[in-house]
Amino acid sequence: MPPTLTVILILQQHRESTMPSVAKHFDQYLLICSSETGAAVDPSDHPSMAPELKAPLLEGWGGGATPAQTLGNIVVSIVGTGVLGLPYAFRTAGWLAGALGVAGAGAATFYCMLLLLDCRDKLREQEETEEEEGHETGHRPAGGNYTYGDLGERCFGPTGRYFTEAIIILCQTGGTVAYLVFIGQNISSVLPSLAPATVVLAILLPAQVALSFVRSLSALAPFSIVADACTVLAVAAVVKEDVLLLVERGGQPFGGRSAFAGLWGVPFACGVAVFCFEGFCLTLALEASMADRWKFRSVLLQAIAGVTVVYVGFGVCGYLAYGDATRDIVTLNLPSNWSTAAVKVVLCVALALTFAVMMHPIHEIVEARLFGPDGWVRKRFRSEGVVQRAALHLSRVAVVAALAAIACFVPAFGEFAAFVGSTVCALLSFVLPALFHLRVVGPTAGPWVRAVDYFFLLSGLVFAAHGMYTVLSPQ
Repeated sequence: MPPTLTVILILQQHRESTMPSVAKHFDQYLLICSSETGAAVDPSDHPSMAPELKAPLLEGWGGGATPAQTLGNIVVSIVGTGVLGLPYAFRTAGWLAGALGVAGAGAATFYCMLLLLDCRDKLREQEETEEEEGHETGHRPAGGNYTYGDLGERCFGPTGRYFTEAIIILCQTGGTVAYLVFIGQNISSVLPSLAPATVVLAILLPAQVALSFVRSLSALAPFSIVADACTVLAVAAVVKEDVLLLVERGGQPFGGRSAFAGLWGVPFACGVAVFCFEGFCLTLALEASMADRWKFRSVLLQAIAGVTVVYVGFGVCGYLAYGDATRDIVTLNLPSNWSTAAVKVVLCVALALTFAVMMHPIHEIVEARLFGPDGWVRKRFRSEGVVQRAALHLSRVAVVAALAAIACFVPAFGEFAAFVGSTVCALLSFVLPALFHLRVVGPTAGPWVRAVDYFFLLSGLVFAAHGMYTVLSPQ
C-alpha cells in the first residue's frame, strides 16, 4: 500500500551497508515516499530519517541490486492485502472476464511503468545535450535521479508537481483507509460482539493515535514485514480451503460459475486489479537501485507477469470455490475455527501496527504545509515552543481521526478498493505516465507511439470518470 516518497539518491550513495535488512528497506521505502510528496523533512524532528540513508532491500555486495534481488523488491512493492479482494471481483465480473481484466491491468501497468522510464531517459539526454552546448541545467535533481514529482514539474512546472503529489497522497490515503476497513471487517467476523466494524475502529483509534506519535520508522518497520508474512499466510489458508472445496465439487469446478457476469462487472474487476498493483511510484527508485540498470525492463516484465499469473489463479480459484457466496474479503469465507481466527487476528494486528507506517507520508506532507518556512502555523506562531509542538501532535491526531471517520462510512472493502483503483490509482498509473510521455517524448515519437499514449490517456480518464459515476450515482 503502501504505498510514494524521493530519495532515489540512496540507491547510488551510502553503500557502506554490507548486510541490509528488510526493515532497513522499509525505512527507505517510506523515505522515498515522503520525498515524492515533496514534504520537507526536518532532521531535528525526524532523527531516525534524515542522517542515515539505508541501502535497498537485498542490495548486492558490490553496491547495486542484482536482477534476482530487484525482482524481490518489485514483488514486495506490488503485492498487498488487496489481493484478498480479487475473488469477489471475479464473482462480480465472471471468472473469464475477471481473468482478462486482471491480465489487462497488469499489461497496462507494465507498459506505463516503461513510459516513466522513457521520460526519465529522454530528460537525461536533453540535459546532456544542454551541457555539451554550454547551457545551464538547473532542473537536474539530486544524483541525476528523477522522482514522479520531478517528472511532473519538468513537464508542467510547479503545478504539475503539486498535482502529481496530490494524486500520490490520495492514493496513500485510500490505502490507509482500506487497511482500516479490512481490519474492522475481519475482527468483527472473529468477535461478533464487536460488530459492526465501526466499534472495532473506535476501539483502535486511541492506539493508532498513540502510534502516530512514534517518530522513528525503524521502531515500526519490522511490523510491516510481519504484515507481509501474515498476508502470505492468509493467502495460503484461503488456497488450502479453495482446494478442499474444489475437490468436493468433483469434475465440475466451473459448474454454476459465470464466465462473463455482465458488462458492468468488468470495470469493477479492473478497478480492484489496479488497486492490487501497488508500488507504481517506486518504478524509478527500483530501477535506480540496480547495478545493471539495462536489465531492469526484463526483470520488471518477469515480476509483473508472475504477479499477474498469481493474481489470476488466486481470483479464479476463490470464485470457483465459493461461487456467489464469495465475500468482498475472501478471508471472511473461511470456516469459523481457531486456526482461521488466529490467521485473521494476527493479520489484523500486524496491519494495525503497520498503519502508522502507512500514515507517515501523509503526516509529512501535512506537517510541511503547516510547519514549513511558509506554513500556516509557522506564520502565526513565530516562536518555537509548546504551541508548535502541541499543534504538530494535534495535526496527527486530527489526520488519524479523519481517516478513521472516513473508514466508518465505507460500506464494503471490495467496492472501496474498486473505487480507489479506478479513480486515483488509474490517474497515477495510466493518465499521468501517458501525459508525461506525450509531453517529453511525443514531439519526436512516431504516430503509433503517440496514438497509444492518447489511448491510455483517454481510457484512464474514462475509467476514472466511470469510477466516480458509480460511487455518486443513486443505487
